[in-house]
Amino acid sequence: MVASLGTVPAERRAGPEFRKAVGLLAHVAAARGMWLWRLGVAADRPAALFPADAEWPTAAAELRAVQERWAAYLDRLIDADLQQTFEYQSLDAGRFRNSVEEILTQLFGHSWYHRGQIAVLVRAAGGEPAVTDFVYWCREPVPAVNDEP
Repeated sequence: MVASLGTVPAERRAGPEFRKAVGLLAHVAAARGMWLWRLGVAADRPAALFPADAEWPTAAAELRAVQERWAAYLDRLIDADLQQTFEYQSLDAGRFRNSVEEILTQLFGHSWYHRGQIAVLVRAAGGEPAVTDFVYWCREPVPAVNDEP
């Protein structure tokens, strides 16, 4: 997804489609960071859930950094941790409780949703969108079977 932004022609990167795509990338990074903070994994709360005037290199770096923190967190989890619940304050001032598994499911769907939006915007800006289908990234090639006797 990040690399697909680089396929947008330089002269189109000031356009609304590219700017919106970069804003969504920054939002995905901020949302992932927010959940790490809520889980007590990150010390700092993201400044904004929808960063204003996000720049592509900065948003990409922030996404890489938060992905590294998530990878370190997930490496430590065991199956029993998925059922653990925690409480957090939402942005609309409500207080809620969820399991770690529920939040991981939320993040999975949230990212898919915004990756699809970014793909549409990248294409509209003249770039080549990333493949966002899950099966594309996890399929295993199988040698062709020769049906001849």
